[in-house]
Amino acid sequence: MSTQNRIQPLFELTDKVAVITGASRGIGEAMARGLAEFGAKVVVSSRDQEAVDAVAESFNADKLQATAIAANMDNIDDIHALVDKTVATYGGLDIVINNAAANPAFGAIQKTEQRAFDKIIEVNLKGPLELCNKAYPILKQRGGGSIIHISSVSGLTPEANIGMYSVSKAALNNLTQVMAQDWGADNIRVNAICPGLIETKFSKALWSDQAILERFLKRIPLKRIGTADEVAGLAVYLASDAAAYCTGGVYVLDGGYSAN
Repeated sequence: MSTQNRIQPLFELTDKVAVITGASRGIGEAMARGLAEFGAKVVVSSRDQEAVDAVAESFNADKLQATAIAANMDNIDDIHALVDKTVATYGGLDIVINNAAANPAFGAIQKTEQRAFDKIIEVNLKGPLELCNKAYPILKQRGGGSIIHISSVSGLTPEANIGMYSVSKAALNNLTQVMAQDWGADNIRVNAICPGLIETKFSKALWSDQAILERFLKRIPLKRIGTADEVAGLAVYLASDAAAYCTGGVYVLDGGYSAN
């Protein structure tokens, strides 16, 4: 019996419907493109309709299936509308990637203002929870699905100057495992990706500062920072049937940084 092409089809996402938040640039855009290249119908979402329109148009120009739906992840009405519009457009939902994040506070934790704290928790924790809860009955009806939370290595070991962001990501890692426990019987898999320092606009305050960058590179065995496409590769795997037995996982993608 030939085993040719036994594994490759497991990565196919044809006819799967995916929502990716924070998808107007960086890691979110890269993950959306990755899923679309493997056949998924992707909904790219962020706060800025014009920005996600541009992303969807670029995907469509490359013969990829994409729709742009703006949503603010600290607005419950926006979150619910994102799911409803996705189902109205594509008839269902199979993959949810929570990538949108906020970090308006940089510095010692005692300097974090209440407004900044609330924003971090609303976007980084409450938003993903609300989106997943809204998507849950649809995923269950479809016979299962994949949820991926984009966390951070700072959720495993707090980083200096981004204390509350680290706290929010630690909570997101825990939420990942709670959801995996609660929803496993419904064949809904829930995993988290913890990137290290990735060259995106969101992390520019870290990699653009030479002193901070050098401190990171001294601890990274691969001696470089990561790219958004490298995160996208792991996201495609976790979204696909190749990862059918993976749930509750917190996957580190940091060039070996956290191994030190």
